[in-house]
Amino acid sequence: MLLCAVCAGAQTAPQQWRDSVSTLIEAIRQDPRNTDLRLKKAEANINLQQWEYAIEEYGNVLRLDDQNLAALYFRAYCHGQLRHYDMALADYDAFLTIQPQYFEAHLGRAHILQKMGRKADILDELNLMVQQFPDSADAYAARAAYETEQQLYEPALFDWTEALRLSPAQADFAVSKADILLRLGRRKEARETLDTAVSHGVPRGALKDWYDRCK
Repeated sequence: MLLCAVCAGAQTAPQQWRDSVSTLIEAIRQDPRNTDLRLKKAEANINLQQWEYAIEEYGNVLRLDDQNLAALYFRAYCHGQLRHYDMALADYDAFLTIQPQYFEAHLGRAHILQKMGRKADILDELNLMVQQFPDSADAYAARAAYETEQQLYEPALFDWTEALRLSPAQADFAVSKADILLRLGRRKEARETLDTAVSHGVPRGALKDWYDRCK
């Protein structure tokens, strides 16, 4: 099931979102069991950074439909914004019980585990992501980023290499792999990584600082 996307809000003025909330409150009053209206109101609350109101509205949706994936996913996100990490984790777990193959929910869960400092559980989640999504460059990149942060450079190097194999024109991946190689004192290989990225269309000028570090 695809989830409705939450608008970024950059192109909509806050006043328009506030007007939308007011309109939706009235519509919900007339049709209180309409979960689509409640999801739209929660979306507007998110765009206004009204996390508590959004959480309340998603709770209303879940009382009407306890397996509503959009409500579970975005309520988890809102709980994360408020540092309600236990509740965020519970919502991600409930979501993944229903829809275990949703990449963004696994990524959100890993992020919450990191905030909670549960290192073993984070690696378990990241390993599961790579196992479930072996063709996803982002899965390898997520694990590599965490391994880099933990100074697990050899595993990180493997994962950045895999991420680049799957997405060779991704400049961020190339830079991240080059960074690991430089930390390991392997400058020639770092430069070769940058050269390969350029051959796949990454502008050389965008990598100038990294080429300078390879000298």
